[in-house]
Amino acid sequence: MQKRKIFENVYWLGSVDWDRRLFDSLIPLPDGTTYNAYLVQGSQKTALLDTVDPPMTDELLAQLSDVRAIDFIVSQHAEQDHSGAIPQVLERFPEAKVVVSPKAKGMLMDLLRIPETAFVTVSDGETISLGDKTLKFLHTPWVHWPETMVTYLTEDKMLFSCDFLGSHIASSDLFVTDQGRVYEAAKRYFAEIMMPFRKVIEKNIEKLKEYDVQMIAPSHGQIYDRPAWIMDAYKDWVMGVPHNLVALPFVSMHGSTRQLVDYLASCLVEQGVRVELFNLAAADIGKLAMALVDAATIVVGVPTVLAGPHPLAAYATLLANALRPKTKFLSIVGSYGWGGKTVETLAGMIPNLNVEVLDPVLCKGVPAKNDFESLDKLAGMIAQKHKEHGFR
Repeated sequence: MQKRKIFENVYWLGSVDWDRRLFDSLIPLPDGTTYNAYLVQGSQKTALLDTVDPPMTDELLAQLSDVRAIDFIVSQHAEQDHSGAIPQVLERFPEAKVVVSPKAKGMLMDLLRIPETAFVTVSDGETISLGDKTLKFLHTPWVHWPETMVTYLTEDKMLFSCDFLGSHIASSDLFVTDQGRVYEAAKRYFAEIMMPFRKVIEKNIEKLKEYDVQMIAPSHGQIYDRPAWIMDAYKDWVMGVPHNLVALPFVSMHGSTRQLVDYLASCLVEQGVRVELFNLAAADIGKLAMALVDAATIVVGVPTVLAGPHPLAAYATLLANALRPKTKFLSIVGSYGWGGKTVETLAGMIPNLNVEVLDPVLCKGVPAKNDFESLDKLAGMIAQKHKEHGFR
């Protein structure tokens, strides 16, 4: 794809990756992704903001074929999907300086073996003039690595946000045209990548309030030419209270745990609590992560295997612990054959979650009458606690 004009002397460059279905050998990409770089040509100097994933380098270099000089390569984030083509761009433009936050310098030297003499570090709030255009660099640590920063183009009131506010979605649209589709992709992106850093992201959102941002250009996904809605969404995801929702990831080997899960879900719905079930044998982990953004309660459905939790349930529990959602309550339902330490093992996997653990419901073999009565009590307790906290 050719470079595309955004404003006068401001261009999108990069690649649309229609085929990619897995990121970091972990994160599902059902809609592909884009690797966005941006070219800003001032009256005196030219800057390239970020590059592309290494396999897309030739496409980026082709887009730069008519560019006579690049003075600055701004690396907002050292991860290779944004910085990976910097060495090749430097070969084409050897006089360019790589502009980074102080923490990014050492990381890029380690990751890409860029020589130290190629770097210029910028402090938080520092500016670089391109002549009639000014780049202002704002440090935004832990969005989502410690070295990240964003860039504000003062004259055009445009924020280049790198991974912050992005979405994994492949599209030929330069700007957001289908807000519903992009909202879902952006929420998945936040859930899988940004959610563990909510507290720091809150500070970064506050930091941006003093800037008049009329357009947001992330490094994945489409450009927000009406950016208020994505900022409002992030405020809800980061700072909003949990919803009246139970996320219920489960796995069932011989049907007993599935009976418990289905009965509990029915009880919760009858009491006005929303439920989302995720069969871990085939679930999209990204969808589960999205539910964790909102869920006030997590209930893990788990059979016992070799005296411990089924590995898929253990994985889901570790995922929740790593993502650190706003969830307030957690419980376990499941079955066992002769004994084990499933509850103790899973409880030890959630040190990062500030949750109240509700009494689990475990049955020996298939569920009996008293097990269903215990599920009635658990559903009632969850519904009552949601009401007490005003979750909607």
